[in-house]
Amino acid sequence: MRDDLIELLLQGLGETVYMVLWSSVFALVLGIALGITLVVTEKGGILEAPLLHKIIGTVINSVRSLPFIILIILLLPLSRLIVGTSLGPTAAIVSLSIGAAPFLGRVIENSLKEVSAGKIEAAKAVGASPFTIIFRVLIPESLPALVRAMTIAVIAITEFTAVAGAIGAGGLGSLAIRFGYQRFREDVLIATVLLIIVLVQLIQWSGDYIAKAIDKKRYKPD
Repeated sequence: MRDDLIELLLQGLGETVYMVLWSSVFALVLGIALGITLVVTEKGGILEAPLLHKIIGTVINSVRSLPFIILIILLLPLSRLIVGTSLGPTAAIVSLSIGAAPFLGRVIENSLKEVSAGKIEAAKAVGASPFTIIFRVLIPESLPALVRAMTIAVIAITEFTAVAGAIGAGGLGSLAIRFGYQRFREDVLIATVLLIIVLVQLIQWSGDYIAKAIDKKRYKPD
């Protein structure tokens, strides 16, 4: 493998990891907030607010219905406002975070709903506040499912970076398009695809390992 190819791949990999890392952090913060809000404000929830639940659900569904590349284009002015440019990995983090947050909010909502209603009722019976129920019951009881949901979201963000590369975000996606496809360099195209596959596999393996470790610790006999 030529030195120029290695240099290109290392640069692309570094930009992709940078985008995935920071986009995941911001998307997780937004997604967790959305997911918890959806669960606690639904009918019969601990902070029942049907109107708010419906509004948030509608906004999430609207954002999720947009193809990601269109969402990126719509968010270019916001990226320019926040980071001063609409090009490059840093600008892409804005679109990646906002694009992934609604998806993450839904999967977190589903994970939290796996918690037994009996445990929530038991917490209410002893006078636990909504805040206590969220952070002492809902989140701890659904933690393995939450980890798996977050793993899926991080993988989705990794895939989104490849799409973002088509409009100047950088990373392995941009490398595959600009140097692999447009310049007919099959070595670059194949190498970038393999790197993305390896990166996704590492993320999936890490998420599975953490989730299994939590399960094992939870059910480990005293």
